[in-house]
Amino acid sequence: MEVPVRSLPGAFLFALLLPSVWAQQAPAPTVEMRDGGTSVQQIKKGVVAEVLESIYIPAITGAPFTAIVHTEWVRYLADGGTFTLVNQRPIARDSEGRIYQERWTLVPKNGKIASERTTIQIGDPSAHTLYNCFIFNKPRNCTLGRFNETTTAIYKPAFAKSGPLPRNQGYIAHEDLGKDSIEGIEVTGTRDTTTYNEGAIGNDRPESVKREFWYAPSLGINLRSEVSEPTFGKQTFTVTDVNLSEPDPKLYELPEGFIVVDRRKPAAPSE
Repeated sequence: MEVPVRSLPGAFLFALLLPSVWAQQAPAPTVEMRDGGTSVQQIKKGVVAEVLESIYIPAITGAPFTAIVHTEWVRYLADGGTFTLVNQRPIARDSEGRIYQERWTLVPKNGKIASERTTIQIGDPSAHTLYNCFIFNKPRNCTLGRFNETTTAIYKPAFAKSGPLPRNQGYIAHEDLGKDSIEGIEVTGTRDTTTYNEGAIGNDRPESVKREFWYAPSLGINLRSEVSEPTFGKQTFTVTDVNLSEPDPKLYELPEGFIVVDRRKPAAPSE
């Protein structure tokens, strides 16, 4: 699931080590395939690994599709400039609610470094299995975990409500942006602006975080989402090339030459 960021300036590597706690509108059924803006950093062999959980795909039955998710992450530099990272990756869901995703490396926009596929993820809500197949591991392996999500015919994400934050930290303003069309699919827009009072999160002045989503009810996913925060920059996730046909069944087969490592906890003994 790692998305390594390679060949970055030293100062920018340091910036990536700062924690990020962005939340979005959907709950997190599993760590590996959850929604929304959460950023996880690791260092392995001198490389900073950054995971952006961008598009949450619920296990809806009877609503198959394939598509491409485009990620653009603009980071703000101290001198007033910006540093932009990008990637794109395929996603799919079949009529049974099985979910296929790939993870690709984030690379500098318009740079000479090619993005690479790092992980294949296959989630089966009926079998409650989640495979994470790591391309760069040696030997190549697919870790098998439990996929806790169950299938559903209808999915409705939770939305923020306008009102004060706990402990006088600030205020959330929720806006309905109406309807639009993306990729020929009807979407509804919302924008949530969270304003933190001075000192609420170590800030010396009021600070605002904006989250905008364009949600497709027919698919149960955001076709566009945008998170803008002064410290960590602006993340934009856009879904394109949406095909509503049944995905190729071969997507849900484990890749050849990978060994399976079962990391599911054994069932508790019955009394």
